[in-house]
Parts: sequence; structure tokens; C-alpha cells
Amino acid sequence: MATTLVKNGTVITASDRYDADVYIDKGVITLIGQGLSMPADTVVDASAKLVMPGGIDVHTHLDMPLGDTTSADDFESGTIAAAHGGTTTLIDFAVQDLGQGLYPALEGWMKRAEGKAVIDYGFHMIVCELNDQVAGEMDKMVRDEGVTSFKLFMAYPGRLMVDDATIFKALSRTRENGGLICMHAENGSVIETLVAEALDRGQTAPKYHALTRPPHTEGEATGRAIALAEMAGVPIYIVHLSCADALEKVKRARDMGLPAYAETCPQYLFLSSEEYERPGFDGAKYVMSPPLREKWHQDALWNGLARNDLQLVATDHCPFCMDEPPQKRAGKDDFSKIPGGAPGIETRLVLVWDGGVRTGRIDAHRFVEIVSANPARMFGLWPKKGTIAVGSDGDLVLFDPEGETTLSATSLHMRVDYNPYEGRVVRGTPAVVLSRGEVLVDHGRWLGRKGRGEYIKRQAGPPLVA
Repeated sequence: MATTLVKNGTVITASDRYDADVYIDKGVITLIGQGLSMPADTVVDASAKLVMPGGIDVHTHLDMPLGDTTSADDFESGTIAAAHGGTTTLIDFAVQDLGQGLYPALEGWMKRAEGKAVIDYGFHMIVCELNDQVAGEMDKMVRDEGVTSFKLFMAYPGRLMVDDATIFKALSRTRENGGLICMHAENGSVIETLVAEALDRGQTAPKYHALTRPPHTEGEATGRAIALAEMAGVPIYIVHLSCADALEKVKRARDMGLPAYAETCPQYLFLSSEEYERPGFDGAKYVMSPPLREKWHQDALWNGLARNDLQLVATDHCPFCMDEPPQKRAGKDDFSKIPGGAPGIETRLVLVWDGGVRTGRIDAHRFVEIVSANPARMFGLWPKKGTIAVGSDGDLVLFDPEGETTLSATSLHMRVDYNPYEGRVVRGTPAVVLSRGEVLVDHGRWLGRKGRGEYIKRQAGPPLVA
């Protein structure tokens, strides 16, 4: 395999900052030092750039079926977009079908990714039913397949939602096999009742998606999930936390010394429920679960990131088009039929840098921590991924802190016909992106190869995050 030398950059990790060159051989960092001059197949000049570990997005939904449609990005377009945005590894979700075990789902998602993904990837397993067979398969997936995390839903009755007994059994199983439960925490039974009442009143517009999923439904479910994990004696990870109500439950648990962890997403840091008041049907662009909250919640979430009450930022990238094809318009007469989700896999790093580091809410080290290092530590990728060290993969982002980008559906690479941040100007951009020493993006020019991404077996065990 080829060798790569990255010269003249300023290395930034979660803990360190120093000027150095980085030498990558056979995809792995083998030497870090100043003034390195050995021959290399590729030499990249990182002058005036911050050299950071590649971003890790632990919450994506590529090529995901939903009813009679499928999320707009597959593993080719989605990972190309991710790479342009500075993400070099992702963890997607394989979904168990009702009445089946876990292995058909894993095999199906493997086929979706193989030959298409351009960056490295892993899978969480979504568990919809838990019997003795599935419990045994959870053990086998952790032990043999490197699938070390399992997502359960407290929402979507009749499709994905499981009861508290199932959640407790799954949590208890991870005490034995070293896995980690990821929880979608919303009170699905209450939400279902609120949705039915709204539709009975003729309230069908997109804004009622948010009004029927109030913050208390998320806060209550988050507290209940943490209590179940405490009783089982295991860690728990709350996905896409959106509001102060839920954050307070996580914070209180952590203050008690419990291993409770949570992610938030850029949409909850930068967008608010005001988007649902857009004219016509445009509010459908922002239908996601949990929904966008009132703007004041954003300060609470930023404080949570700064104080480590929230451990990382993922995207929940789940794009559905408005018109080409008209996926979101399936709910034009009934908000509950709008496919939930929004694009974000390409814009995570630039938004968090611009809105976090440039505003002084977090520093550059915390930035690396929440977009790369902590995702690796939480989900069994550390230190192969998430840092710049001898022996780590050569996944690097040469970041230009002064580069400007205008976010637009027409210039970004996600296969969706709108962008939630349309027209927003951000400062700080990935100039060059490398995966295992191979340059994928060079100042906007795509150099990667379809199918070069590798499946990563992740390690089991307690999260390596405080």
C-alpha cells in the first residue's frame, strides 16, 4: 500500500496541540515528528491548516426503508457527502424485522454498504423483539461480529416500540456480553394519543408533529430509561437528545455517578420550532423525531456539551426529499405520515466549529472530542479511530479555520433536494480529508473510490468516556 506524508500542519487532538508532520504507511500512522523528510508516494502540505482526526458520526440512516419509500442517500452518496464534510467513519443502523432474528438484518445492511461505502463503517443493531434466540444472537454479535451496540425504541407503537420489560432484559443482557444499549427516549404511548387527538380536531399541518411530541414526553422517557439501566447495573446511551427536560435527567444521573451518556445533533443546536411556522408545507422539511424545540433549549444543550453532560454530536442523518421525489409530501394532509428525518451528514463539523469554537462556547480540543474522540471511545473504535497517534489509522482532516462555505442543497453532496441551513454562511471548512492515508477530498475535488470503505468490528466493554 501507498505511503503518505502530511507536512507543516498544526496537530489538534482532544488533549494536545503541536506543530508536526505525520507519516502514514499501509493506512496506519507510523511516525509523528517535525521536519520529516522520508520519501512518500503522496505528500500533502498542511501549512496554515489544523490537522485533526477524521470525524466519526455514530448515528446515520443510509438506504433505510420506511414504509414504501427509502432514505434518499445510499452508502455511496451518503459516505461521499460525509467525507466532503470531514467525517471518515460512521456507524449506521441495521433494523431487525418483526418475526426475524438479528442476522438477516445485519446481512442485509452489509450488502447495502459493501461495494458502495467510500469511508469506513460499522453497525448498531435495532432490536424490535427480544426472545431467547435474539438474546443469544446479541451475545454472538458482540463476540463475533463486532456489533457492540443495540438500539431500542420507547416510541412508535406497533413498529419499533418495546415495553419496559424488554428494555430491562436487553440492558441486563449487556451486563453479560459487554454491549451498550442506545435508547430512543420518547413516550410513544402518550405521543400516539396526542397525535390521534390532533388529527381528530383536523390539525394536520407539519407544526402539529412538534406540538404532539412535547419536551416532557422526551424527559419522562429519558428518566425512565436511565432508571431501568440503573436497576440493571449497566451504562446507557441516549440518542438525539433535543431538550433541556431530557438533559436534566442525564445531568442528574451523572451527578449521582451513574454511567449515563447522551448525544445531541446539530439540528437541535441551530434550528428551532420556529421552522414549523414556515409558509405552505415547508415546515415538513423539519419534521424529525424528537422535533425541533423552542430556541431557548439551544443554550442548555451547548452548556451540556461544554460541561460534558452531553458527550458528543452525531447527525441522525435520515434524508427524505420534498419534491424530487416527493417523499415528504406523503404527509400533505396528515402530519403523522410525513417521513421523519433531515439531511446533516455533510454539515456536522462546519456547523459545530462555526457555532461552537468561533463563538467561544467550546475550544478546539473539545471540538475534536465531541466530533471524533468521544464517538470512538463510546463505541469501541479507540484508539484505532478518533486520535492522531502512532498505530492509529491515518484518518485526518486538514481543517482551514478561516475557510468560508455557504450551505446550500445545490452545492453540497447529499442526495436530497433541500438543506435545513440553506444560505447559512459558516467559517471553518475541511480543506483536505484523508481516510487511512488516502486523500479523498482535496479542496472540494473528489478523489475517492467507490467501495473502498471497510467494515470495522468494534470492541466490547465499558465506554472509555468519563
